[in-house]
Formats: sequence, C-alpha cells, structure tokens
Amino acid sequence: MKTIDQLKLTGERALIRVDYNVPLDEGIVDDNFRIRASLATIRYCLDQGAAVILMSHLGRPKGKVVEEYSLLPVAEELRNLLGKEIVFSRDCCSDKALEVSRTLQAGQVHLLENLRFHPGEESNDPDFAAYLAKHGTVYVNDAFGTAHRAHASNVGVAAHFKEAGIGLLMAKEVQFLHEKMGHPAKPMVVILGGAKVSGKLELIRNLLEKADRMLIGGGMAFTFLKAQGKDVGKSLVDDALLEEAGAVIRLAADKGVELLLPTDVVAADNISPSAAWPVTPVSELDQDEIGVDLGPESCALFGSAIMGAKTILWNGPMGVFEYAPFQTGTEIVIASIIEATNAGAVSVIGGGDSAAAIDSLSDPKHFTHISTGGGASLELLGGQSLPALEALS
Repeated sequence: MKTIDQLKLTGERALIRVDYNVPLDEGIVDDNFRIRASLATIRYCLDQGAAVILMSHLGRPKGKVVEEYSLLPVAEELRNLLGKEIVFSRDCCSDKALEVSRTLQAGQVHLLENLRFHPGEESNDPDFAAYLAKHGTVYVNDAFGTAHRAHASNVGVAAHFKEAGIGLLMAKEVQFLHEKMGHPAKPMVVILGGAKVSGKLELIRNLLEKADRMLIGGGMAFTFLKAQGKDVGKSLVDDALLEEAGAVIRLAADKGVELLLPTDVVAADNISPSAAWPVTPVSELDQDEIGVDLGPESCALFGSAIMGAKTILWNGPMGVFEYAPFQTGTEIVIASIIEATNAGAVSVIGGGDSAAAIDSLSDPKHFTHISTGGGASLELLGGQSLPALEALS
C-alpha cells in the first residue's frame, strides 16, 4: 500500500476521498474537526503541483438529492480554513462537474457534491465508480471514517488508477491504531465507555490480549455490572449480551488483566440537566434510578489507574457529558490522560463521542492522536481488516 509521498503528483489531478461527514446547524458547519484533519493532505498535493478534486458523503440521504445534506456549507468552511477559493459542483458525476475537474489548473481545488445523493455510492456500483475515477489521474484515500465500508468512492474507484495510495491522515490513523496499538509500550491502559456494549465485544477481546488494565464506564458498564449479579436499577443494560459480558470478565481474569468497573455512580430518575443527581454505591441503586456518570470513588479509582501508563487507548465517555452535572467522570478521565501523556505516554483517542468530549471539555493538542473514525477505528482495533485499505494493497 503506497502512501502519498510515493505518488507522482506534479501536473496531475489528485482525486481525494475525504470524510466531510460533519454536523451542520442551520446550514453552518458545527464541528470542523474532520475538515481540519484533511488539510495536511490537501496542502501536500497542492504544494507538489497538483490540482485537487475532493469527494465525500454527508449524512444518509439514501441515494436521493436531499438539500439539507448538501456539501455547500462544507465548501464555505473549507475555503475559510484553507484560505483558498473552492470550486463547488452541485453534482459529483455530471458532465459539467467532470469538465470542471478536467480543466482544473495546478493549485486549484474542486469539491464535488454529496456522493450519497446517488445510490451507486453505497452499493459500490462499478459504473458509478468508473465515472468518479474520470475526475482524477491519481487517487488518494484520506477518509479513515469510511474505511470500514466497501463503497464506490473508496473501494470500487481504486481499481481504475495505476497511481493510488493513502493520504497523511489515513497513514497516521493506521500508524497509531494498528501499529502503536498492535505493539504497545507497557503498561497499557484501555478505557472504554459510551452507551452500548453491542459492537464492542470483539474489540474488548482483542484488547485483552494487549492491555494490562481495562476500565469500563459509561452506559456499557451496567451490562457488565449486571453480569456480576448487581442490581443496576433502570440503567442501560443489553440483556442479550449478559452472558457474553460475563465471559469477558472471566477472560480478563484468565489473562491477568485488571478489569475495573464503577463502584459508585451519579444517579438520576431521568436524563436531563434539571434532574436530581444523588451519588450512590452501585449496589444501592433504586429501581427507578439510572446511572448517568461515575461517582467520586469511581473517579478516583479510574484516575489512579491511568497514572503510570505508557500506552493509553480511550473510546467512549464515562457519562452523559452533554449535561454539566453528568460530565465529571469524563473530565477526570481526560485530565488523567493529559497528565500521563505529559509524562511520556502515547494517548490515542478513538470514536466520535470521545473527540466531541475533548472539544467540549479540553483541547485536542494535549493528546498524541485523536482518530477521525468511529466504526473504522473500532474495527481496526478489533483486529478486523478494512475494505478501503485492502483495495489499495
């Protein structure tokens, strides 16, 4: 698999698959993290004397033109960030858009409209992929967030190029999520949170092969606590996975991995900023109470467990951090990771909710690497191959 520095770019048209699936608020980009993450690759291609054509999806328009999912607001945000005019086409595979790409001069940037306005994108239609390929003479995939999907713009299109490879962002994602996490400096601490266990069991099993200590918080912790026989009130539980959660607890013990779960929680009778929120030991949750954050004892336990780590992987917040009363656990984890990173640890953050928590409560510069991929990062960390990378191998 080639990286962008191995590609001939001078005088070429670089067709770059980026991930601009960003949140919008009334037609304005609300979080430009993924756009900022793409700038290094775009600037590299421009500096090498290439014209740049960018393609991305946004939302789930399901193969139809849905104006609220137009990439036009992204074009405006990209223009501001890049400090360069952006040519925007209202379709990704019209003859007019193709003519714009073919007449693009070195140093110019062309953004195509939402790929998912066409059903051929998600079905990996070969004709749609072939048409997209006409936009460029060199193909670069820098959209890690979609690397776990076999779509036309990241799998089908690759077969049409002799010169193809991954961008700087994709290379960095592979370096940290695959190489650094595959052979971590010890001790390694894994912190998992978020709402649900489903989709993370394979990840957990794979990480138990490498971790020295695993901390589980957030809503997913209650499935493990219930598997231990604890009454967790109305807290979120995936009852269908209780047996597998119990098997994970036993596997951790067999492998000598210290598995830490909350001992106390912030409880509430509903999830809202106005809810009463007493602190209670896990074993004393009332039947109508929901665990919404780590309690002070658990915060101290988790914070202490992170100290001294040489490798840290964090995926998922510790509570409903969107509401101020329920964000302390996530704040403590963030502060502890920063302290360990400052002491020399490699800290890798995976998942959109974790990145959002950092944007809200801290600063990305304090961490070694923050992944732009949600599902892709989970699958790569879980030991699975990614179709978009296979297509370029």
